[in-house]
Amino acid sequence: MSLLDLAKGRLSLPVIASPLFIISVPDLVVAQCTSGVIGSMPSLNARPAEQLEEWVIEIKERLAAHDARHPDRPAAPFAINLIVHRTNERLEHDLAVVVKHKVPLIITSLGARPEVNQAVHGYGGYVLHDVITQRFAHSAIDKGADGLVLVSAGAGGHAGALSPFGFLQETRAWFKGPIALSGAIGHGASILAAEALGADFAYIGSAFIATEEARAQAPQKQMIVDSGAEDIVFTNIITGVHGNYLKRSMRNAGLDPDNLPSGEAGTMSFGTDRSKRRWKDIWGSGQGIGAVTEVLPTAALVGRLRHEYAAARARLGTRSPLVNPAWDKLLDAAE
Repeated sequence: MSLLDLAKGRLSLPVIASPLFIISVPDLVVAQCTSGVIGSMPSLNARPAEQLEEWVIEIKERLAAHDARHPDRPAAPFAINLIVHRTNERLEHDLAVVVKHKVPLIITSLGARPEVNQAVHGYGGYVLHDVITQRFAHSAIDKGADGLVLVSAGAGGHAGALSPFGFLQETRAWFKGPIALSGAIGHGASILAAEALGADFAYIGSAFIATEEARAQAPQKQMIVDSGAEDIVFTNIITGVHGNYLKRSMRNAGLDPDNLPSGEAGTMSFGTDRSKRRWKDIWGSGQGIGAVTEVLPTAALVGRLRHEYAAARARLGTRSPLVNPAWDKLLDAAE
């Protein structure tokens, strides 16, 4: 069975909700999965480390209860995000938890580790690895990942600089496995566009920040509602890795997003030294937040996305008024 087989019949939309640092917690993951999209959370959101196992058990029990109540529309699978960067002191512990409880999908970030992939495959789980370049994509698959998250320009938090059009086209030329496309997706029409480009899933994060179940501060949720694509800045000064952040949160943290300091970029660390975590109060966001106009329950957000997705499909069911039908006849004759 493949990852696509695992998801088939359990989704209301071809969507993976991306793991949101600090913000994704069991309430949000369960709400996402029971609304028909794959929910996820970073393992590091559980603090202390022992809380991770409690949360995984809670998610599994709540999803099982949903499935018992609604056998006609079972919950989507859930995912745990593991940071495999060398500074993550919890990786061994967190990997042991997901293996013990057979978490169906693991999303790995910041480095590809064959031993992690092997451990997940050992119980029948699947691994998606997020990447920002073709070099990283090839490396991830060579090291045993089952699929890829293409983090394109406009994605929230740590992000790439490649257009989703070019990135996905080039990846599909050599990789036929599962692909999730990330980058400024906050509207149902964008989900359909991701499919049209060749992705299996749209990968959506920032829109879920402004939901009732998200563990985000009220001002952060409101800033998402009040902001648009031009309110995002792309920089590596925060963590050393390029990412997209809300300008106003940077100003609140004492930085001028229009005149960022030059020189050495910020240092990323997933260790215990909290003094290195100045990015904690600077809020990541993607460029797709212009579609977010209010704070909603997760089910209502997914419902909006479904309506927009259906409307986009309906629009594409008719011929564009700009297209001469004679060209279609040539295509039909060629086939």
